[in-house]
Amino acid sequence: MRFLPVFLDLHVGPIILVGQGEAAQAKLRLLLSAGAHVRWYATDGRYDVTGLDANTSARVERAEGDPLTADLSNVIAVLCAGAGDIGQVMAARARAVGIPVNVMDEAAHSTFIFPAIVDRGDVVVAVGTGGTSPVVARRVRERIEAVLPARIGDLAGFIGRWRDTIKQRLPDISLRRKFWERVIDGAIGADVLAGRVDSAERALKNLPNHAAFAEADGQGFVTLVGAGPGDPDLLTVKGLRALQDADVVFYDDLVSPEVLDRARRDATRVSVGRRIGKPGIGQDAVNRLLIEAARAGQRVVRLKGGDPFVFGRGGEEIAALREANVAYAVIPGITAGLGAAAEWEVPLTFRKKALRITFLTAHKAEDAGNVDWSALTDTKMTVVVYMGITAAATIREGLLAAGRSPQTPVGVFARVTRPDAKSVVGVLNDLPDLAKQVETGPAILIIGDVVAHSAPWRNANPEKILSQLLMAAE
Repeated sequence: MRFLPVFLDLHVGPIILVGQGEAAQAKLRLLLSAGAHVRWYATDGRYDVTGLDANTSARVERAEGDPLTADLSNVIAVLCAGAGDIGQVMAARARAVGIPVNVMDEAAHSTFIFPAIVDRGDVVVAVGTGGTSPVVARRVRERIEAVLPARIGDLAGFIGRWRDTIKQRLPDISLRRKFWERVIDGAIGADVLAGRVDSAERALKNLPNHAAFAEADGQGFVTLVGAGPGDPDLLTVKGLRALQDADVVFYDDLVSPEVLDRARRDATRVSVGRRIGKPGIGQDAVNRLLIEAARAGQRVVRLKGGDPFVFGRGGEEIAALREANVAYAVIPGITAGLGAAAEWEVPLTFRKKALRITFLTAHKAEDAGNVDWSALTDTKMTVVVYMGITAAATIREGLLAAGRSPQTPVGVFARVTRPDAKSVVGVLNDLPDLAKQVETGPAILIIGDVVAHSAPWRNANPEKILSQLLMAAE
């Protein structure tokens, strides 16, 4: 490590900026965002502060005269950006009096370099490559930004506001450390990260015994996470963070191995899923596992295919958690119906043609037989059926009996967003045969005129499609 990462307090003195053009403007914006007072020597005489509000622009001192004779007393650092030959001379002067100096893109004349920065308010992450590759530093920064909670700075500020109070109540350092670990990892920290700062403030204020809170076995936390339809890149950033923080992950069979691999490596993984013909352990048993793990102080993720609240029984699980007084949060996922629509270019709504959408589930013939199909005959309604392969014949008969045209376009989309995804399109009358062609699920059925706008429909035999439509017109 050649460069030691340090953080300068920009409130104790001015920064001198020498230069012009976009290079100087970029450094000016960075310094001002950090709260600095900037003494700017614009080498072209143009002090452009367009876009800055009055309070911010007031921290820009438009310096006159020669920067090479400027007073450097109390100056924190010198920056040269777009300064030309003056930059090297200014750097030599700053080095002579021991002031940190950076000349943009000239490491030989600089005593410090600018890292790539992740700014979360009170939390700042600096990524450096010793000046060798700013592009690599930016790529690392992007990865960090993807996993760092947006409100992590708010959490640091929250702790900062309570720090002196807790220090007085808990003078023992180790006990105080345990206290803050419980705050950060528990429901109070989760409230702050979710934007519920007032709730977190009340919870911390109302703790009856801070020492007992620190010493007690930690109450865990349950997060219901929507895993999406299968592609791990469709997992939300917030869902990814929850997986990487988890002590234990209870997952469904519909969760792809690629998504499960995003969990923390040493997290315990427990399958609690059920599929057709495989009833699993039952919902009550799943609820008990979540509650027991949380009461043991673990950070629990309940990982569910698609979205927890779209045929995922997420509502039942949070009801059980509420009754057990276990803290929880819900992170949505991309439901399989939307994943299928995006992958195969099926516009679920279409101006003047498809104005309504109905989502339903029918993984058994009995389920399909209980659906009121008469409510689904509107030609301007798109019907999205989850788990409908085995009930395809019953679905067809129900819609036809209710009056839906046998030539209504339909699509069967299996294993959506996964490498082995498959689509088959045709008309309602042929739905059972279409379902057989995708071989295995999970699959989404989309029924409605919008399917005729999909990519598989466009790529199908145009003569066959035209013939079907002409038959319908007759």
